[in-house]
Amino acid sequence: MATNYWDYIRVEDLLRLQGGLDDDESKVDDHEVVFIVVHQVFELWFKLALRELTTLRNLFNQEPVPETAIGGAADSMDRISRIFRAAVAHFDLVESIGTRDYLDFRDKLFPASGFQSAQMREMEILLGLPDDERLGLGADGKYMEALKDPSGQTDSPAHARVQRRHADKPSLLEAVGAWLHRTPIRGSQPGQPGDDAVVDAFLADYLASMRSAIDETLAVVLASGVGNEDAMRTRYAAEIDQAATFFLCEDRRLRRIRAAVLFIESYRELPLLSWPRKILAQLIEFEQSMIIFRQRHARMVERVIGRRIGTGGSSGVDYLDQTALRYRVFKDLWAVRTFQIRAGALPPLDDVSPYDFRATFDA
Repeated sequence: MATNYWDYIRVEDLLRLQGGLDDDESKVDDHEVVFIVVHQVFELWFKLALRELTTLRNLFNQEPVPETAIGGAADSMDRISRIFRAAVAHFDLVESIGTRDYLDFRDKLFPASGFQSAQMREMEILLGLPDDERLGLGADGKYMEALKDPSGQTDSPAHARVQRRHADKPSLLEAVGAWLHRTPIRGSQPGQPGDDAVVDAFLADYLASMRSAIDETLAVVLASGVGNEDAMRTRYAAEIDQAATFFLCEDRRLRRIRAAVLFIESYRELPLLSWPRKILAQLIEFEQSMIIFRQRHARMVERVIGRRIGTGGSSGVDYLDQTALRYRVFKDLWAVRTFQIRAGALPPLDDVSPYDFRATFDA
C-alpha cells in the first residue's frame, strides 16, 4: 500500500488541535493561535528530548557501558542540545504578540500555567533534580499539586505522568555517576586492593600541582599591579582551599566520582579517555542549553506581560529567573572547571598503558 505524507505525519490530526478551550478555531484570534501553536511545538520538542534522555539513561545504567556506544551517546546529547536551541528560537515568535493582544485572552488561562508542563517536570526528574531543591510553585508551593485535576475528582494525565516518572529509576545523574565511579584512576579500579589510596594519592598530587600553578599565576597577577596584594593572595588561597574541600569530601563514593571527572578532564588526550571526556562536555552543553531556554523564557515573559503575577499564582518572571539560576543537575561537572590547570602543570602519569587503544585478534 502506498504511503501518503499526510497520513504518515498525521497532518489533519495536528491541524485540528488549535481550537483552544472551545475546540473551535473560529473563536480564537490569530494571537491566541500563535500562543497555542508555539507551546504545542514546545511539547513535541520535549517529547523528543525525553526519548533521547531515557535512552541515554538506560545506556549508562548498564555495567559495563559498551565502549562502542559512547560515540552514539555523545551524538544523542548533541541532538538534545540542538532541540533546546531550536526551542529557544520560538520565543521570538511569542514576542510578536503585543501586551494588550495577549491580555485579551490571558484570563482564559487561569489557573493554568506553563508550570503544568508534565514533560518538563519529567525531564527534570529524569535528569536528577532533587525535589527538595525545587522552588515553591504557585500559592501552595507544591509543584505536584499544580499538576492535579482542578476538580479534585480524578487524577490528571499530567499528574499520573509525573508520578510514573518518579518511579522510573535511576536518574541520568545517578547512572552517569555510577559509570564515572568505575573509571580507572592511575590504572586502579574500585574494589581493587588499595584503590582508595591510589585515588587519594592522585588528588594529593593534583592539589600540590594546583598550588604551584596558582603561585605562578599569582606572581604574574602581582607583577601586573592588578588589585591589592593581600586581597589577591587571600582570593587565590581560598581557591585552593575550595578545591581541597571539594575533592577531599568525606563521602568516599562521591570523592571517587569527582576524582574521575578531574582525571578524565586532565588527561583527555589519552585514547580511552577522549570519548568519556566528550560525554562530560556534552552533558555540560546540554545543561547549558536548558539554562538558556529558561533564561530566554523569562525575558519573553517580561517583555510581553512585565512582572505581574503568573496565571498559576507564582511570582512570574522572578520565579523563572530563579529556576535558571538554581536548577543545576550536573553541578560537579561545572565545579571541576574552576579547579583545572594547564596541561604542562599536571602531575605526570607513570603508566599510560591502561588508557591506550587495545586490539585483540583471533589466532
